[in-house]
Amino acid sequence: MRENIQRKPDYSLLATVFALVIFGLVVLASASVVVSRNKFDQNYYYFFHQLIYGALVGFIFLAVAQKINYRFWKKYALLLFIAGLGLLFLTLASEAYNKASRWITIGGFSFQPAEIFKLVFILYLAAWLEKREKEINNFSTGLVPFLAILALVGILLIKQPDIGTLGAIIAIAMAIYFAAGVKISYLLVIISGGIAVFWGLIKMAPYRINRLTVFLHPEVDPHGIGYQINQALLALGSGGILGLGLGHSRQKYNYLPEPIGDSIFAIIGEEVGFVGLLILLALFIIFAWRGFKIAQEAPDSFGKLAAVGITSWITFQALMNIMAITSLIPLTGIPLPFISYGGTALATSLLGVGILLNISKYRK
Repeated sequence: MRENIQRKPDYSLLATVFALVIFGLVVLASASVVVSRNKFDQNYYYFFHQLIYGALVGFIFLAVAQKINYRFWKKYALLLFIAGLGLLFLTLASEAYNKASRWITIGGFSFQPAEIFKLVFILYLAAWLEKREKEINNFSTGLVPFLAILALVGILLIKQPDIGTLGAIIAIAMAIYFAAGVKISYLLVIISGGIAVFWGLIKMAPYRINRLTVFLHPEVDPHGIGYQINQALLALGSGGILGLGLGHSRQKYNYLPEPIGDSIFAIIGEEVGFVGLLILLALFIIFAWRGFKIAQEAPDSFGKLAAVGITSWITFQALMNIMAITSLIPLTGIPLPFISYGGTALATSLLGVGILLNISKYRK
């Protein structure tokens, strides 16, 4: 069959991802110097940790995954999903980290199950929707089970609590559901329900109300609840067109919270300026273009939906992070893919890219 003919992987996508990872490592090496020195008495602890446990492990995953026929993942999607749910359950029982149970530590090695679960969820949902292709627009056998899956995942993430990841999961699910051919009216029902749920979650927690207040009124309490976003905007503004120069950020000196996490976009703007940010945005746009093109040319529904999910995962997270740091949406705590510090996130993202590259080998 034509779809069984292997072609070369999408080298444009691979080159783009490689450029994003190198960009991220260079920026992290600069952004992490101060916090690394303060915490570990060495300048490049976070850089080397990201290089070894994130980039190196991740590219090994990518190399292996791009050789495995993507249909392999469909066979084990349910088992992977159950294992992913099990990890989320274990996370709730683990010791809280920064007042949130989001990590599991085994033998001194920590990882974040929610990051792994994003990819597992994409593969499961793609397989699940392919099996129900003819029932997708049936209310009782299509929409209701879909909502039940989202509700189960949502409860586990809310308990952590990890509302940012929940938002990303819902956005990914909506993209896959839309690509599967669902009625627009069903999407509107889900969007309406999602808004109501998120509003309820905001009302339940003071810190979420504070984030919404700061988004609507950035000038409120600049030394308190508005501190992070104001410092982020200050970093972006001080960078100007060309930036202060790589390594010359002032905000990373204990002024800007999370300079290697969800605020790293602001450090990039401060050090390499508007031009550097445009290059980064261009790389993410190329990634989205190549990813969705692979989905469009996939030989079957599972390949198409998995490609849509993986591409949406990276693209939506990048969009959410950038919009939050530029004060276009409330702060979410979502890291910037391939750039922010986090070995689990980087390695899992590269594994997802490996699967995407394999799908590209079977494009029509």
